[in-house]
Amino acid sequence: MGMSSGGPKDEATPNINVTPLIDVLLVLLIIFMIITPVKPSRFEAKVPAEPKKQEGLDVKPNPLSLVIGIRPTDRMITLNQQEMGSIDDPTALTNRLKEEFSKRAAEGTFREGTNQVEKTVFIKSPTSVKYGDVVKVIDAAKEGGADPIGLQVDDLSAV
Repeated sequence: MGMSSGGPKDEATPNINVTPLIDVLLVLLIIFMIITPVKPSRFEAKVPAEPKKQEGLDVKPNPLSLVIGIRPTDRMITLNQQEMGSIDDPTALTNRLKEEFSKRAAEGTFREGTNQVEKTVFIKSPTSVKYGDVVKVIDAAKEGGADPIGLQVDDLSAV
């Protein structure tokens, strides 16, 4: 008698039929495609409504506001109406911002409701100023320690 290493050759080998599994997969794929919400293709910007004009209202600017202006005619930079150099050499602006922020830190001038030093800066520029020039001023303000930096871009005749 000899020993055999396997079953007889006449038996059927089991195979898994994958056709129903693929059908179920395709049905699930279609269901998920229908259920999934379509993402918006663009950002929605909510623009505030025009404020009503109030006669006789005397609004005083915040004394802590730092507004950097860019004059397109001579490419000069101003900080709260004081000249601080030009776009090509903004070191005077950077040094003045560092000085102002260190003074605020020493005096304990903090943002409302936080314990962070008030370092908010606004950059005011007409639309005729080149984008690269505005970026140079933003870089100078960041180097001076400004955070956050707001932009006000208008058709301003003079800053």
